[in-house]
Amino acid sequence: MTLFYFTLLSLILLVIIHFVRSFLRRNKNTSVEFFSEALRNENDGDYESAVINYEFVLNKFKKNKFDNIIRNKAIEKLKVLHAIIEYKNNLRFTR
Repeated sequence: MTLFYFTLLSLILLVIIHFVRSFLRRNKNTSVEFFSEALRNENDGDYESAVINYEFVLNKFKKNKFDNIIRNKAIEKLKVLHAIIEYKNNLRFTR
C-alpha cells in the first residue's frame, strides 16, 4: 500500500514539475516572438514600432538573463534603427 502512495505522490510531483517547466519555457519564447515581430516591422518600414519591440526584448533579457546572441542582435538593430530614424527626420527638415 505504501508503494501505491509513493508512486501516486511521485506522479503528482512530476506533473507539477512539467507545468512549471512549460510555464518558464513559454516566458522564454515571448522575447523571441517579440524579436521576430520587430524584424517584421523593420522589413515593412515601420521603424518606430520595431524600436519599441527591440527595447521590450532587451527589457525581458534584463529580467530573465536568457540567450545573449539575441540580446546582442537586438542591440545592434537598435543602433541601426536609431540612425535610420534620425536620418529620415533630418531629411524631413532639409526639404
